[in-house]
Amino acid sequence: MPCALRLEHAVLNQLPMNEAKAILIVDDNEDDAVFLKFAMKKAGVLNSVMVISSGEETVCYFKGEGVFADREKYPLPFILFLDLQMRGLDGFQILEWLREQPHLKPALVAIVTGDWEMRGANRASELGAQSFLVKPCKPLDILKLTRAFPEHWMMSP
Repeated sequence: MPCALRLEHAVLNQLPMNEAKAILIVDDNEDDAVFLKFAMKKAGVLNSVMVISSGEETVCYFKGEGVFADREKYPLPFILFLDLQMRGLDGFQILEWLREQPHLKPALVAIVTGDWEMRGANRASELGAQSFLVKPCKPLDILKLTRAFPEHWMMSP
């Protein structure tokens, strides 16, 4: 499947993408992605944010294929927020693929899920996820994440 053009670029700061610790949100639910971006903004996160809505686009993004070939415009993400339940390639498949691509793996992988029981948490953790957030994400959730992994974030003073 060729890399599609459905991409939202929401920069939460004025830094060029290559100078920021870029964040990539992968979620097929636009509302959930909007809530997550809002929570990050309210929490004071200044990292640049990209949003992709499918697992297939995610693979293209990480490979730098198609519209994502320009690494100045689409840098490898430092932080990945990944929905587990998506049509097509799901979050588990993305984690499995990333595990086979250690040179592409983000520094922090946070799972965002609508499953309050966190049934996929063990499997996702085994595949490399370091954190789990239940949707909809709130600013306090993001603040806790920034405190747990402080070196990954660009924060407002």
